[in-house]
Amino acid sequence: MSTFLLEIVTPERKVYAEQVNMVVAKGVAGELGILPNHIPLVTPLKISSITVKKQGSKDEIIAVNGGFMEVRKDKVVILAESAELPEQIDVDRARAAKERAEKRLAESKQDNVDFKRAEAALQRALNRISVSGK
Repeated sequence: MSTFLLEIVTPERKVYAEQVNMVVAKGVAGELGILPNHIPLVTPLKISSITVKKQGSKDEIIAVNGGFMEVRKDKVVILAESAELPEQIDVDRARAAKERAEKRLAESKQDNVDFKRAEAALQRALNRISVSGK
């Protein structure tokens, strides 16, 4: 089975760079499955997990917090605001962030709290918690 290079890059570092068989990501228009020789495209990504499939090994799950995915013939590059492998996630910190975001969302009904910002923080925390358990 043929492979392609998957790179996941954040402003701070390169999180992932390996040959893979398939990538499953959630774009803003829906879920995408990318195989070798996929047509070129660029799409914005949702705050969600990326599933990486490699022949002969268990699927890898990576938490990606927004960004873009660029698909080329032999390479996929994900430019993310942040990305973490499951073993890199501080679950206690993610749970605390979830609680803070939920509190801000509850208060946003009374105050002028930025609802979209609090909602995005909650999505990031839930994504990290979900990936850490896999």
